[in-house]
Amino acid sequence: MKIRDLVVLSRPHHWVKNVFVLMPVPFALAAGAELEPRSFLLGLLGFCLASSGVYAFNDACDAERDRLHPDKRERPVAAGRVSPAGAYGWSAGLVGLALALTAASGHPGAVAATAAYVLLNVAYSFGGKHVPLLDVFLLASYYLIRVALGCLLLDVVPSNWLLLCTGALALFLSLAKRRADLERGLDDEHRPSLAGYDRGFLDQSMGITAATTLIAYALYCLEAEVLVPGREFATLPLVVYVVLEYLRRVHVHGEGGSPVDLVLRSPVMSACGVGWLLAVGWSLGWY
Repeated sequence: MKIRDLVVLSRPHHWVKNVFVLMPVPFALAAGAELEPRSFLLGLLGFCLASSGVYAFNDACDAERDRLHPDKRERPVAAGRVSPAGAYGWSAGLVGLALALTAASGHPGAVAATAAYVLLNVAYSFGGKHVPLLDVFLLASYYLIRVALGCLLLDVVPSNWLLLCTGALALFLSLAKRRADLERGLDDEHRPSLAGYDRGFLDQSMGITAATTLIAYALYCLEAEVLVPGREFATLPLVVYVVLEYLRRVHVHGEGGSPVDLVLRSPVMSACGVGWLLAVGWSLGWY
């Protein structure tokens, strides 16, 4: 077992998903919340380590099935470079350190959110992933927890529109992940829940969740009192573009199995992310 394999097992490049923790920050600051950098960074780093611990745990649980997957069979546990016992031990160490760092942030709610994230992932690994719809709802809950964590670290209450928008987007991404599995020819031998899906259902469900995401985001912009009048919808075109581009690539190219890989491989979507940040600053009146 090499250090490199433990790093691969931890999937640090997937920490980019934790950008959802940062989503409430600009709006909360504009509303008068105070950001304590040390406390926030401790909570964010703790959650990053918790997510790595979860990945190691899932890989140890899924090793046999991952060997049937064209890409996942190269993961350290599935390929035999790390033993399941070693992966479980690494996972426990990361989660323990994660909870300690989150506790050091001084926000008990953040510790509870991180613990809930870990427990929901355990439930996913021990049966939840085999049940159609329950699997995608569990995957979606992880994104909601990230947004809630950002709010907890700032001591603010997330708005209902933010939670609705995030939940719908998370469901959209999770459904796209299952569609990508079917597109690659995987079946219930690799993932039992796939027996409960077909492309028609997933396409319709993705359309519903994509539309809900855009409507909820538009209403969030409209209702947010911190936005400068006349600039409320500055970020909306970028969000619409990214959602439609993601949908296009799922349908046309069969992508979506890994949201992180898809976004990082797309210069256009990455540029939209930067543009969104700039538009947020302008809509908040920072310049």
